[in-house]
Amino acid sequence: MNISEKLRNIEKELGRLSPAQKILLGTDGSVTKMLEVITGSPVGITTRVQEIIGADNRIAGELQIDPGDPVNYRVVELKNNDTAEVLVYAVSYTPVNRLDPEVKADFMLADIPIGKIMQKHKMETRREITDAGVLRADTRFSRTFGIFKDEALLSRDYRIIHHNKPIIKINEVFPYNRFPDEKAVIVEAPSRIHLGLIDMHGGIGRVDGGIGISVNEPGVLIEARPNDSLEVHCDEPGMPGKPGKPGKSDPGCADVVQRAAEQVISKMGLYGGARLTVRRWPHRHAGLGSGTALSLATARALMELSGKELSVRDMAKLTGRGGTSGIGTASFEHGGFIVDGGHSFGNNGEKSAFKPSSASAEAKPAPVTVNLQFPKDWKVLLAIPNMPPGANGQEEADIFKKFCPVPKDDVRELCHEVLMRMLPGVSDCDLDLFGSSVNRIQNIGFKKVELSLQPPYIPDLIELMRNSGAACAGMSSFGPALYAIGDTGMKEIQQSVKDYMSEYGEGGEIIITSACNTGAQVRV
Repeated sequence: MNISEKLRNIEKELGRLSPAQKILLGTDGSVTKMLEVITGSPVGITTRVQEIIGADNRIAGELQIDPGDPVNYRVVELKNNDTAEVLVYAVSYTPVNRLDPEVKADFMLADIPIGKIMQKHKMETRREITDAGVLRADTRFSRTFGIFKDEALLSRDYRIIHHNKPIIKINEVFPYNRFPDEKAVIVEAPSRIHLGLIDMHGGIGRVDGGIGISVNEPGVLIEARPNDSLEVHCDEPGMPGKPGKPGKSDPGCADVVQRAAEQVISKMGLYGGARLTVRRWPHRHAGLGSGTALSLATARALMELSGKELSVRDMAKLTGRGGTSGIGTASFEHGGFIVDGGHSFGNNGEKSAFKPSSASAEAKPAPVTVNLQFPKDWKVLLAIPNMPPGANGQEEADIFKKFCPVPKDDVRELCHEVLMRMLPGVSDCDLDLFGSSVNRIQNIGFKKVELSLQPPYIPDLIELMRNSGAACAGMSSFGPALYAIGDTGMKEIQQSVKDYMSEYGEGGEIIITSACNTGAQVRV
């Protein structure tokens, strides 16, 4: 294998590798010693798993042994002893019948670096690198390295050869954002469910008003690094449990980030450029607030990279977000359950016509009137059917123009629901009270309009969720994303939804997540 070519391919996917990263991927020497030189600290090992297992066909082939032969399977973490930071996660397979008894005894001891064992026994060996590439951090790696889920990981495979025979096969993994030689900023932003707009009548001089919940997944993860010019890359989104592919650009995602970045750089007078890479993002125009989350995450990343500060509301205004609903902006800022107070309405108001956020750049983000911690033990199921995107652009603007104002009595009932059932339900963790209110508001006000424009498949799927045990279910914004909330039985609801979408539709994504009560997170 040509390691130089592998490194070039990795840089095409991720961007520039630091010298330290290249050394760790390409070294044929002791990784522990390399880490001690790079960090300037002693490196120790914590063994997480060690057991004798039978080699499967793949491992047997790589080690040149018979399938079923015993191998010592070991999972270790190489740590900075001064900071306890995990530097490298390594999995090794050693054919125990190929080792001398005294060497085998040392290999079976935990927390001893392989290099030190071979040095102790004066074993003449060589390392043969067999692969190097890129992975995405799943929940396990996120927890191990203390990084965000879906961050890029660097990975390599190699064998240690002794007397012309492989005696160890090793896979090593470490974060792309570890051992850099330049500043990197990573921003993780939640998605949001938009339960509904409160007042699309405007008779009392205010309009809009949103109700929403901030949720952890699918969310946005964006990475920013210094660059000579502005470059934008969006990884291909993955299905649940199946990470996307780094380096696979999506024009819809890239357009949003490019536009937001240009606005921030121009209006804030930032110099230089940046390489912006979106590692995770919700499908566009699905009802999960991807446009706002992408725009605000872009702005936050650029501000952090340049060492400047700007409030979330100012970033929203700068990038033209929050002109109708303030839920996406508030979700980015602090998460939780959110109610916003809309905008002044009329000839002298912020808004003089009923318009969606995409056509309301002149309006500042709506003020947050209620922000509550949403119960963490309430689970949220998101179902995103494979169907055309929800209304957006001119189509969305035309709907507002055609169907507004809605009846004043609908607005009054909706306000009553929010004030006397929805808010107490969240405050008292009363799922039945909260759920009954959410179910009711699907049939009144502007949400009734949004649902009336959907094919029968959508309201039928919402009803299925309720009948399968959800306390409540509805459509987020103009969809097609649907949500169901419950405290038990979410797997059963998930299976019912999956079966229904497969039988009556074209399938889709299903995610079980929970509320995000912290807003966006930043790591520099």
